[in-house]
Amino acid sequence: MTLPAPLTGVVPPVCTPLTPDREVDVPSLISLVDHLLEGGVDGLFVLGTSSEAAYLTDRQRRLIVETVVGHVAGGVPVLAGAIDMTTPRVLDHVRYVTDAGADAVVVTAPFYTRTHPAEIARHYRLVAARSPVPVVAYDLPVAVHSKLRAELVLELAAEGTLAGLKDSSGDEGGFRAVVTGARAHPRFSVLTGSELVVDSALALGAHGAVPGLANVDPAGYVRLYRLCREGEWALARAEQERLCALFGMVRVGDGGRMGGSSAALGAFKAALHLRGVIACAAVAAPQIPLSTEEIEGVGKFLAGAGLL
Repeated sequence: MTLPAPLTGVVPPVCTPLTPDREVDVPSLISLVDHLLEGGVDGLFVLGTSSEAAYLTDRQRRLIVETVVGHVAGGVPVLAGAIDMTTPRVLDHVRYVTDAGADAVVVTAPFYTRTHPAEIARHYRLVAARSPVPVVAYDLPVAVHSKLRAELVLELAAEGTLAGLKDSSGDEGGFRAVVTGARAHPRFSVLTGSELVVDSALALGAHGAVPGLANVDPAGYVRLYRLCREGEWALARAEQERLCALFGMVRVGDGGRMGGSSAALGAFKAALHLRGVIACAAVAAPQIPLSTEEIEGVGKFLAGAGLL
């Protein structure tokens, strides 16, 4: 399908269910997609951070895109990460995800190499020139070690190189600058990647959200989005606070024996397993899985949020 311009609403970054031997669990992936669609989401983003894209082989990445696009069958737009170190490698990913039917590609700045802002701009222009679908920038400085400056994003929006921005930078001032500047570009979409301040982002003028926790509670984020759009700010705040409490599950494994990202992804998958959505809570190697006790802790957060 054609990507809406601007893209609005809740677009979960879809987790990748794995089998115990760390292959893609296709039946569980389909079950997860159904769970998200039943929650009322407006699109799906595969091969991002929550998908564990950095840990997947190219073969597994292709399988995920083909599975999700085939199952959705045009019902909602599917955005696919084309995330790699340099422009030629990103273009390889663009080729196979668009061949598989992705409606847009999501691209970070180059990484590993030390890249100047002018080279980041050139990277996006080269990708957009070769991509048959819209390009959405992914601002993720914690992983790629460079920040997408608001003025650069808006310049690329103005010339039509970028169709949108997924902001996971944590830079509230920079995010606001993009939201404010994007008002001059009505087809450009600004999406927050935060789980915790969706109501604030929408109040600023963001078009939607791409929260990892929406894997666990898609209906909650859809409800939050609709309350904000209806101007029901007190009810929206209460729903956001419920989701903030639920997000506490990401800390059950964050006791120093694993990375914070591993703890969060492990918690999301444990929650999906406890909710009966996926068959196994395995995370990709070399991430450390949650213990039995930690998974029980995730269950307590689910119960507290009314999800068990």
